[in-house]
Amino acid sequence: MHLVLAFLAFILIGCNDGVLGVLIPGIRASYHINAATFSWLFLFFSAGYLGASFNNGLLMVKLGERHFLLLSMVLFVTGVGLYSLQPPFALFLCAGTLLGFAVGMIDAGLNASIASLPRNATLLNYLHAFYGLGALLGPLLASTLLALRLGWQVTYMTLGGLALLILLGLWFALKEQIQPARQPSSGPTGNLLVETLRLRGVWLAAFFLLFYTGTEVSLGSWSYSFLTVARSGPAFFSAWVVSGYWCGLTLGRLILANFAPHLGLRRLITLCLAGVGAGLLLVWTLPDFWGAAPGLCLVGFSLGPLFPTIIALAPQLVPARLLPSAIGFLACLGSAGASFFPWLAGNTVQRVGFWFLPPFALLLTAGMLGLWSMLVRQKA
Repeated sequence: MHLVLAFLAFILIGCNDGVLGVLIPGIRASYHINAATFSWLFLFFSAGYLGASFNNGLLMVKLGERHFLLLSMVLFVTGVGLYSLQPPFALFLCAGTLLGFAVGMIDAGLNASIASLPRNATLLNYLHAFYGLGALLGPLLASTLLALRLGWQVTYMTLGGLALLILLGLWFALKEQIQPARQPSSGPTGNLLVETLRLRGVWLAAFFLLFYTGTEVSLGSWSYSFLTVARSGPAFFSAWVVSGYWCGLTLGRLILANFAPHLGLRRLITLCLAGVGAGLLLVWTLPDFWGAAPGLCLVGFSLGPLFPTIIALAPQLVPARLLPSAIGFLACLGSAGASFFPWLAGNTVQRVGFWFLPPFALLLTAGMLGLWSMLVRQKA
């Protein structure tokens, strides 16, 4: 696997996630639909992603790594290409499912490929940092093209063009890796996921990521409201603090990844969890905006390495032939946490007040700590 192409592919899927928020008004205007109707796109995309999560292991075995990754990029190009044509809305939703399936394949395929390399914790942190970079660049790309009055369709044409370049790069970079599809050493191929789900360590890691993504996305989604309402912060600086949180997430992956070979994965995760807890306590206990702001940035910095480092542990939890299925399942639970816990946080703070956001995140962090203590014993 050519690492540069892997990083570019993660920038691409980060951009794909980042552009949508900017493009929603234009898409709704083109289809003359309301927000509730448009929201079906999220469900169709999630259905595609989850479908990929449950089938990645079998597809990897049947196709081999090279053809699996090439197919994922072909599906991505097809999905954004259909978007750019502005088809009838029903077909637009189907394209969303196809795109979700493609992103799920790219996510699991590249994570599994890099997880099998030496220094995998460092490389996986870099990989996910490039996703964060793409998520930051996406809104800039979309807003620039809209400012040039090129229409939302051109944004997806641009993403399709970038995906084609990556597809060509993968075609040539992996040309020397042509190999027959791998066959499992025992058992029918259809039972790969079943075999994976029989492993206790996989469930512990998956629920850890469920709580992790819940913490990350809940804070990212509701911290602006917390700062402006519960801490009476100025709107402009509150927005910058939220940006600092996301930038901290990316910087944590870039900087702390370099300590993984020296500290070891166990110590790195333990220290990061301690940093998350300390930052949340600062946000909760310091009464004003200026006290909460650095705590939130510390939380983002400490959260950053957790997801890719847990993925890096996967080869120690499962046999090599089950790795794609395991990583697909981990991503599946992570996706569920990113949907459920922000919804729960929104409903909770609506009832009791935005002051409850830090203790809510602390409860999720405590859940991560408990699961991590069990996972360490599982690995021992």
